[in-house]
Amino acid sequence: MNGRSGKKGMLQGFVTLLRPGKAPGEAARHARRASRPRFSFSRLVFILTFIFLFLPLGVLMLYSFNGAKGMNWAGFSLRWYGELFSFHSRDLWRAFGHSVIIALTSATTATVIGTFGAIGVNWYRFRLRNYVQIISFLPMILPEIIIGVSLLVFFTGIGMQIGLLNIYIAHTTFNLPFVFLMVMARLDEFDFSIIEAARDLGAGEGQILVRVTVPICMPGIISGFLTAVTISLEDFVITYFVGGPGSSTLPVFIYSAIRYGVSPVINALSVVMILGTVLIAFLLRNFLKYIAAK
Repeated sequence: MNGRSGKKGMLQGFVTLLRPGKAPGEAARHARRASRPRFSFSRLVFILTFIFLFLPLGVLMLYSFNGAKGMNWAGFSLRWYGELFSFHSRDLWRAFGHSVIIALTSATTATVIGTFGAIGVNWYRFRLRNYVQIISFLPMILPEIIIGVSLLVFFTGIGMQIGLLNIYIAHTTFNLPFVFLMVMARLDEFDFSIIEAARDLGAGEGQILVRVTVPICMPGIISGFLTAVTISLEDFVITYFVGGPGSSTLPVFIYSAIRYGVSPVINALSVVMILGTVLIAFLLRNFLKYIAAK
């Protein structure tokens, strides 16, 4: 009897393992996932969200090849791309150049300051440490219109002439919290035993910072830099307040051009920027994976 009951128990256990709904651990999750219906509410929400986000880009790309200036389709044409790369679009390219220069310079400055600020706040304990963290996040929390007006009042109060330098300072100011936050998130996962090992091997503070801390924080630093560049390129509100004649960036230029109707040349430029962004992201993908793995 004991032998039969033992064999019966083993057989029941084997059958239990073969049942998808009752398989233990990872096998059970895969089995339940495979048995789910292909159409679900969450998948429907995902599809609708995807359409909502990318349908405007599709319409923009489509009408950049429209032969007519309005919304009526007049046939496929490269007319607006020809005008984009002609001498008639000097002001547009000047504004685009201003945006790129300010984005790169302000993002670089914010990345350097934000990285060393995050390392200092994370490493050292001082009396005003919590207040520094709170103040660092204020530009990210406050509405952009408040930041723009306050910076305009500040620049006017010190007698500073409105121009590209003001935009650079303003963009650096509101880019700092994003870099600071991303580097701090990376430092929270930092294994400080590595620093102790470096000190045991005779490394000084400077060598630890350059050869240990900064390379480990590199994924956060790169993410903060790219985020800062993106935010700077698309900013309008703060730039509109602190900018002046001859220092228009691309968003301000587009806003000024919209008052006379949306030009398909702007659609063509948008398509070029989208393709350039996708190309850069594709080229940097393997590099970022390599940095993140380290």
